[in-house]
Amino acid sequence: MTNPFDEKSDPDRHHIWQRLIVVDSEAFVRGDWGMIEANFDAENFEGVRCANSGDPEKWTIAFATLAAYRDSWLIASREFLAKKFINMTPLEAVLKRTRLERIDIAGDRALAHKKFSGTIELADGTTITGSRQTIYRLHQQRGVWKIVGFLGQLPLDES
Repeated sequence: MTNPFDEKSDPDRHHIWQRLIVVDSEAFVRGDWGMIEANFDAENFEGVRCANSGDPEKWTIAFATLAAYRDSWLIASREFLAKKFINMTPLEAVLKRTRLERIDIAGDRALAHKKFSGTIELADGTTITGSRQTIYRLHQQRGVWKIVGFLGQLPLDES
């Protein structure tokens, strides 16, 4: 997978893509929160779950603290790593379903639209499937982009 944002002409988007795709994926398949912890603004973080609905009435603050998100992330990583994939590593499975093609930047604020789709076959005959997206909110602080929150489990219309 190649970063679509040029490091020299678009360094902010390049950096955000590297952190949200490459580093996040590698950390997830290693179960290594320490690899990504510095990407977050712990003091101002919040995570919203959108319940696969475009209706804000169904959205909830699922993670009022970074620690709550970390704990959930570590559980999800362990559960993912317990799966047996056909002809691919866990990292290949994550990357096959993940893309980030749009990062909006306005001053020191950014929105990164990370999308998940596709089907992965598992050795037990089941699959990982479905489409969703997460919109990450980032603030640039002293020259460094930090995740201050996200809207997760948003529906993904791929028509």
